[in-house]
Amino acid sequence: MDAVRIDKWLWAVRLYKTRTLAGDACSGGKVKINGQNAKPSREVKAGEIIEVHLTGIKKTVEVLQPIKNRVAAKIVADFIKDLTPPEEYERLEFMHQMKSEHRDRGTGRPTKKDRRELGKIKNDQ
Repeated sequence: MDAVRIDKWLWAVRLYKTRTLAGDACSGGKVKINGQNAKPSREVKAGEIIEVHLTGIKKTVEVLQPIKNRVAAKIVADFIKDLTPPEEYERLEFMHQMKSEHRDRGTGRPTKKDRRELGKIKNDQ
């Protein structure tokens, strides 16, 4: 197989839970192939670089092999190469920590700087 629709491929490699979500992300401009916005019907080939804006993270992957059918999570690595910088994963972890807005007892109210950082994280999603 040499090419497959991008929405189908994103669903097959488990970047999106449903094909409809993958198609909506393509239509909404959250998926780029080699730096250009991709429509859901755009065909993807081996060697292309795909940028996907997921919740709070910009994931960059390389297509190793186009597939039509969804595969088990254990063998996804045979079809996709993750090129996402580690800073994105650190940012995601930081967002999860800050999302709960948990403050230790006795630390008082957040400072103006703390509130700005929380606002940046919440509005960046």
